[in-house]
Amino acid sequence: MLAPELKKKPAMRPFVSAAKRFADGVDTPRAFLEQCLAEFEAWESQVGAFVTYDLSGARAAADRSTARWRAGTPLSSIDGMPVGIKDIIETADMPTEMGSPLFAGWRSQKDAACVAALRQAGAVIVGKTVTTEFAASEPRGTRNPWNLDYTPGGSSSGSAAAVASGMISAGLGTQVIGSVIRPASFCGCFGYKPTVNALNRQGSHDYQSQSCTGILAASLEDTWQIAYEIVARVGGDAGTPGLIGPPHAPAPAQPRRLVFLETSGWSSASAAAQAKMREALHRLKSAGIEIVTRNEDSMIAAIENELAGAFALSNKINSWETRWFIRGCRDRGASKLSRGMQERLQQSETLKLADYRAALLERARIRALFAELAAKCNVCVSLSAPGPAPAGLQSTGSPQFAVPSSLLGTPALSLPLFEVDDMPLGLQVLGFANEDAAAFATAAWLRDHLGGV
Repeated sequence: MLAPELKKKPAMRPFVSAAKRFADGVDTPRAFLEQCLAEFEAWESQVGAFVTYDLSGARAAADRSTARWRAGTPLSSIDGMPVGIKDIIETADMPTEMGSPLFAGWRSQKDAACVAALRQAGAVIVGKTVTTEFAASEPRGTRNPWNLDYTPGGSSSGSAAAVASGMISAGLGTQVIGSVIRPASFCGCFGYKPTVNALNRQGSHDYQSQSCTGILAASLEDTWQIAYEIVARVGGDAGTPGLIGPPHAPAPAQPRRLVFLETSGWSSASAAAQAKMREALHRLKSAGIEIVTRNEDSMIAAIENELAGAFALSNKINSWETRWFIRGCRDRGASKLSRGMQERLQQSETLKLADYRAALLERARIRALFAELAAKCNVCVSLSAPGPAPAGLQSTGSPQFAVPSSLLGTPALSLPLFEVDDMPLGLQVLGFANEDAAAFATAAWLRDHLGGV
């Protein structure tokens, strides 16, 4: 059956730039929320981005924010920002169902650290956004607002679709393989996967060693501000320094040298996607930026070879780290687990502790090799996905371009700069560990210089 016809083209609603009008009374957080809720009325029945929502609670929170702005006492730069929380992350006032019927209606009765931080910063939580089953690969019905017959990507499906259609300004996501970068690319919003451990994950049920709390947003400025406000209040993961950077989005900074990483996804990328990437690289060279590839540098060639196995190595590590949880879910009700999740458990049970330890050592070796590349360039760039979102809702699409940064534990950003066949496609910026601010500064320059390629 064909999906219903789209009423209009999706359009995002950036918040930080709009908030400049709040202090002088030209606009208010409540009025801004109502504009988002008008998009909610237009889009949600078609897209299905939310599992649950509390519009009356959101309006009350926006009213409180409006009063603070009028009094000149906003709690932060995101006071009043409409946000969504991926339904793998705990919220005290709404269920956390993790994309699984096994957890229908389940409540932890507490906020995850990142959610508590957002509330303290004055953000307006509109609702819980759809995740694939346990933030893995089984879709849960969300549609792409650019074409309702196409996947929005995953696992942060609902956050990406809601941001892209203007229902919220930002949504929390998570990524252990490609769950922020891929849906950001497919839905045409900004996506940010930070350095591993940079944002506190307490209360998130996507908690493998590669997992990150990520952000999908309507602008780079919104993206950075959400991250900063979280880390300013709850830090990074326990025992780590957390995200390092200024209180507002880093200013654009022109890079001197960029490394273009093909990754294992290049051979499967569409001809149109490859053409967009080549055009962008040509424009960058014309601006005086040196572009280095595997063809000119043996270290880059070695890294490309190592990253060819990023997906398989990541899956091995993640399978060991999640099998106890999936096994417990199977014992509670195997019929409520997807076939793919049951197959994943069977595969994981063939692993031994020695296999896991060897995989960790291999990952550490690859990360050390990649870290040496920081002396050669400002950042690396690649496609965010092999092409625009594929048709159908049975799959979330290929993660081949997104998985390298997950394996490496480094920051990555997807910039909505390309369009192929009337669908969005992201340019990916891959930074170096704990240098997220530098990656943002370069990304901002690329956004401004390349525009829509």
